[in-house]
Amino acid sequence: MKSTANKRAVIVGIFILLGLIFFIAGIFAIGNINNSFVKKIAISTVFDDVNGLQKGNNIWFSGVKIGTVKDLALIDGSKVIVSMNIDEKAQSFIKKDAKAKISADGLIGNKIIVLYGGTPEVPAVESGDKLSIEKTYSTEDMMNTLQENNVNILAITTDLKDITKKISDGQGSMGKLLNDDALYGSIEQAVASLKKASENTKQLTASLSDYGSKLQKEGTLANDLVTDTAVFSSIRSSVANLKEISDSAMELTNNLKIASNDLNSDESAIGILLHDDTSAASLKTTLKNLETSTAKLDENMEALQHSFLLRGFFKKKAKENAKQ
Repeated sequence: MKSTANKRAVIVGIFILLGLIFFIAGIFAIGNINNSFVKKIAISTVFDDVNGLQKGNNIWFSGVKIGTVKDLALIDGSKVIVSMNIDEKAQSFIKKDAKAKISADGLIGNKIIVLYGGTPEVPAVESGDKLSIEKTYSTEDMMNTLQENNVNILAITTDLKDITKKISDGQGSMGKLLNDDALYGSIEQAVASLKKASENTKQLTASLSDYGSKLQKEGTLANDLVTDTAVFSSIRSSVANLKEISDSAMELTNNLKIASNDLNSDESAIGILLHDDTSAASLKTTLKNLETSTAKLDENMEALQHSFLLRGFFKKKAKENAKQ
């Protein structure tokens, strides 16, 4: 009987010991009591809204858990200061200009604090430092934004519905373009004209390019005109001569015009002869008288040549002329 009681006591003691072991292990696993023996530094940050963050929530840096939230306290009426315990091993990786933000462990998990950023040249954080924060949006903020977006999408959909209805009814330029075949034909012709103009422009560009290449080809007239100063000087002289000829022709034309005016004028001598019958008849009579006088003078001169007084003179004159 005594031996059986002792065995039962031993078995009960073993079960109690195993229960204590499992209980202690569970406490270590759930409460992270093992972290209590790790050296930590205390830093803090101030949030406008912690979005349900609680004491004991984890702190992550680059995907690694490096500490826990030590305490939360309200300050300045609406701000919350969050005290954090950071493992001393991670201290050298967190810089003084690093930032903190509140995130979630999974889609609907517990809230966590994420540390990120920092410049390599900046010293590492020390116990008592305060990190800056990045504003995060809560679920309520996102829902409000989605609601505003839904209202805007509804308004846009309504406007699109009105626009499509007007287009379908043939209203506006777009509606007329889609429903009026004549207008579409006109636009098609305009596009064809633009295409043709583009082809002409392309041909003109090719011609100009060909002309430019000919200008650069030595031995051609165009190249000589551009590069040969002697040819250019000769052309300039020719142009100057043409200008002088043109000026002379113009002066001659002006003189002919003046002469024509004199011919048509009743005041000039030529004009009087051409237009005044009396003067013309008088001139004609004068000319006849001159012819008569000339004939008589010739007869007198003939008579003088045969005169014995002047016969010797005329014979002498004839001999001299013959000698010459």
